[in-house]
Amino acid sequence: MIKTMGLGAGALMTTQLQGQTPPKASQFSFCLNTSTISGQKPGLKAYLDIAAKAGYDGVELWIRDIQEYLEAGNTVSGLKKYIQDSGLKFENAIGFAPWMVDDETQRNAGFLQMREEMEMLAALGCKRVAAPAAGVKANLDLFAAGERYKALLDLGRSTGVMPQLEFWGAFPFFHHLGQVLMVAAVANDPDARILPDVYHLFRGNSGFEGLKMLDGSLIEVFHMNDFVGDIPREQQQDKDRVYPGDGAAPMQEILTTLKNMGGNKVLSLELFNPNYWKEDPLQVAKTGLAKMKAAVDSV
Repeated sequence: MIKTMGLGAGALMTTQLQGQTPPKASQFSFCLNTSTISGQKPGLKAYLDIAAKAGYDGVELWIRDIQEYLEAGNTVSGLKKYIQDSGLKFENAIGFAPWMVDDETQRNAGFLQMREEMEMLAALGCKRVAAPAAGVKANLDLFAAGERYKALLDLGRSTGVMPQLEFWGAFPFFHHLGQVLMVAAVANDPDARILPDVYHLFRGNSGFEGLKMLDGSLIEVFHMNDFVGDIPREQQQDKDRVYPGDGAAPMQEILTTLKNMGGNKVLSLELFNPNYWKEDPLQVAKTGLAKMKAAVDSV
């Protein structure tokens, strides 16, 4: 998944003579992660209504919101139809099953939880789910984590919902792009995918140069946000995220990298800003989409 670096003139000429061409530029679609307007508590159907009215292509829903909706007496088939009627694509889901932990009993329970959640998502027409290192409480053996991710990918193929390996910048045990790439490499699986995030790349001190090493197929969903420049990196929190382009992130560089690596990319707005939660959720969704599109149009 990592591109060959430092091609010399001879190697480059050989590539050209073999008729190989650079990858086509990435195509972007725009998605709303419902955390962005979760503080207003509009409810699951309203999340969909707002995303559709604002003009998004798709949504990222949180599994806990889906479960709450279903526990209230609603049906999977009814929700699937509502999503389809909205015109939105259910791009990805956010969950926290402890599938990566060292404790075998807890990990087995995490895999069972993932299976149940994947089967629910498949019935709703969603083909991806975030797979963070939820529940991990000690330094990770990245080789063991890679083997567990391989098993999770096998589970994904059996259910039709593929896990996107996610890392959190403030999480002490799995916070760096290098760690997530090693786990993906150890899995040694063509379906391995990672789920990066502007804020997490900054907060975990990964930076943004590492993205330039990646093949486009490794990233399908990319969380969009920005970070403010007047708070030290180590003190930044989820609540400090701002609209893309309103902070200090090198947004043009990031999007140029994503564009150049090829492959379709879902740019999903994921914010947790309490100031935005005080505003009209439709206006927040519209503003976020406009700022994402403006950023993309600049590259």
